[in-house]
Amino acid sequence: MSHEAIHTVVNPLPAPLHGSASVPGDKSISHRAVLFAAMAEGTSRLSGVLDSEDVRSSIRAVSQLGAEVSLEKQPDGSLAGGITGWGSRGPKQPDGAIDCGNSGTTARLLMGVLAPWDVQAELAGDESLTRRPMRRITAPLMKMGARFLPEGRETLPLTICGSPRLRAITYDAPMASAQLKTAVLLAGVYADGTTTLNEPAPSRNHTELMLPEFGVTTTAAERTASVTGPARLTACEVRVPGDPSSAAFLVCAAVLKPDSSIQVENVSLNTARIGFTRTLERMGAEVSVRHMGAEGKEPFGLISACYTSNLHGCEVPAEKIAAIVDEVPVLALVAAHARGVTVFREVGELRVKETDRLAAIVEGLEVLGVDAWIDGNDLYVEGQPGLHTPEGALFDSKMDHRLAMTWALAGLCGTAPVQVAHFDSVKISYPRFLSDIERLAR
Repeated sequence: MSHEAIHTVVNPLPAPLHGSASVPGDKSISHRAVLFAAMAEGTSRLSGVLDSEDVRSSIRAVSQLGAEVSLEKQPDGSLAGGITGWGSRGPKQPDGAIDCGNSGTTARLLMGVLAPWDVQAELAGDESLTRRPMRRITAPLMKMGARFLPEGRETLPLTICGSPRLRAITYDAPMASAQLKTAVLLAGVYADGTTTLNEPAPSRNHTELMLPEFGVTTTAAERTASVTGPARLTACEVRVPGDPSSAAFLVCAAVLKPDSSIQVENVSLNTARIGFTRTLERMGAEVSVRHMGAEGKEPFGLISACYTSNLHGCEVPAEKIAAIVDEVPVLALVAAHARGVTVFREVGELRVKETDRLAAIVEGLEVLGVDAWIDGNDLYVEGQPGLHTPEGALFDSKMDHRLAMTWALAGLCGTAPVQVAHFDSVKISYPRFLSDIERLAR
């Protein structure tokens, strides 16, 4: 850990968590709403958009490419307003590189957005983003006719050279990745013919649910999605529900903090996103989900959670990991309090997230005195019911927002204060995290 790392002290909550909370807008849906509105003809109305560093990277990018964005901060902290897209004119040649910040979603989805147009755009990012793999996206887009410079390069910065004559392809993706699927489908909207993407396991389907709202017919099945081009997007209205990945931290806090009982309202209940509730149920946690309706095609509702004293370990099979990939760190913390061993199968994808989350989970649990180890691509956590937080525990978030919130929970729901280095990285996805959770403990 560098010496200039800022340490935030996180104290145990003074009381159980009670009442209801809402979480900021869903990050995945917010990115897509901004990007699709920029691609569309006319002015789309957006509300509930997450105001975070990552989503602002997408907003800045589409502004640089010629979309007119007028989103205003609302009293609840979300963004709402209009975006007038470039439509059939296409994006304009940007002046200078497009800085995607820490946002892998911005960089990877933009590749698909720009592939069908006669523009050259350099995509850059921060130190963490320039280490993340991009070949999974560039490979299928090159098959369709886009070019990337310098040739053979697999990380940002990369310059995409689009082509107005994209070929439709059928592509068998090597991994389940919603970002890969979305990039290929967005390029396919303007390609001649039907573009189909097949996946080894289901990934998030927000794109397939949202494109039809913008007037693009998309077929979506369990592990395959396709779009027929050339088509065009037309403006629509998008209301973004709460982010289940953010809700997971409040839910896990309630499960761990004695006598707690909360509900998180207006949260996306997309089945590809609430896998963490099933995992918690398999550990014996009192967690339940209630559907309230659908916004566009996105289901939303309530998640309720209560303190559970007798958690037990479980096995999370490989095919369930895509649906909980962002929640593995916090689920590993819950597993640390459970009786027996919990196994997360095939979580190698965590090595190429904002940081090597797999190694970081093991390192953080070690600080708590909990045994965790990696065997191949499987993560094992040996729980300790009645776990006590050691005095002076210091966690390194590695500037990763999900790790920052996970280790903060070790303090909030624990028996002694902890220190978290680079805690402010929570602003990537959930800027109000600490105040929201403290408000529930009054």
